[in-house]
Amino acid sequence: MSVNSSSVFLVVMGVAGCGKSSLGQSLAAALQLPLIEGDDHHSAASRTKMSQGVPLTDADREGWLTQLGQLLQARPEGAVLTCSALKKAYRDRLRAACPSLRFAFLQIDRAESEARVKARAQTHFFSAALVDSQFATLESPTGEPGVLTLDAALPLSTLEQQACAWLTTLEAA
Repeated sequence: MSVNSSSVFLVVMGVAGCGKSSLGQSLAAALQLPLIEGDDHHSAASRTKMSQGVPLTDADREGWLTQLGQLLQARPEGAVLTCSALKKAYRDRLRAACPSLRFAFLQIDRAESEARVKARAQTHFFSAALVDSQFATLESPTGEPGVLTLDAALPLSTLEQQACAWLTTLEAA
C-alpha cells in the first residue's frame, strides 16, 4: 500500500547529526512533497552563534519556529520539514500552526551524533561543540501522539520504508 501524500505534514526531527536532512530529502521525494529544510531558515545571528559553539536560546528559536509554522501553513498539499524540534514546547508550537502534523524522531546516541557532526564540519555551520547542549535540551517525543521513533543508525532506505509504512497505517486508521 502506498501513502496518499495529499495533506501529509511530517517533521523529521532530532539532535544534530541524526540524519534529518537525508531522511527529509528521501521522504519528500518518495511522497512527492515539498521539503522545507529548517536549517535554511535560521537567522544570520543564530547561524553565527551556532558556528561559534554558542547554543541557541528559546528566544533565538522564537522567530524561526514562527516562520517554520507559516511555511507549513503555506503548503496545503502537505510538506516534509526538517527541524530539531528538541523541546515539547517547540513541537507544540508547530502543531498549533499545523494540527495534522506528525513527527519522525531520529534517535541517535551522543557518540554517533558527535562523529557525524565532526565529519560534516567543512560543509555545515553547526559546531560539534554544541552536541552536548543538543542532548541536554532534548525532551524525547517518544510516547507523544503522532510520533514515530526511528533508530538513526539504520540505513536510509530502511528509515524511509519504516516512515512510509507508519504513514500508511495512520492513513488507514
